[in-house]
Amino acid sequence: MDGRRRSDNFRGPYELTEETPVYVISVAAQLSGLHPQTLRQYDRLGLVSPDRTAGRGRRYSARDIELLRTVQQLSQDEGINLAGIKRIIELENQVAALQSRVAELEAALDGAAAAMQQREAAVHASYRRDLVPYQEVQQTSALVVWRPKGRQQD
Repeated sequence: MDGRRRSDNFRGPYELTEETPVYVISVAAQLSGLHPQTLRQYDRLGLVSPDRTAGRGRRYSARDIELLRTVQQLSQDEGINLAGIKRIIELENQVAALQSRVAELEAALDGAAAAMQQREAAVHASYRRDLVPYQEVQQTSALVVWRPKGRQQD
């Protein structure tokens, strides 16, 4: 795992995103506050894997720089070893992927619920209007006396 999610690096021919690899290793080292050799080591270990040019030169994106700073902070401030940092990055990527999948499933569920409500409404609209729904009569202890109209008693 290279420590980041990859998507389309370019939106258009001249649009830069945080995923666009633009920084050479010396600039990335300055921006992250690390030595270039440290960046090479992180690449070998798979912590931060930058894109490569046709000549095999490394190109770092803004997301890579952010990840380098996070690795440095975890290593120096928190005292976590590089294997632990790699595992943390992998788990964060897994959580992000799962959150994305949950969002997809929620959208699909919302669509299915809307379709079901439309079908239910169509079924209800097709009911015959001359039919009356049957409702059970509740049993009571009331007594009803019926007298035919012709035989009323005073």
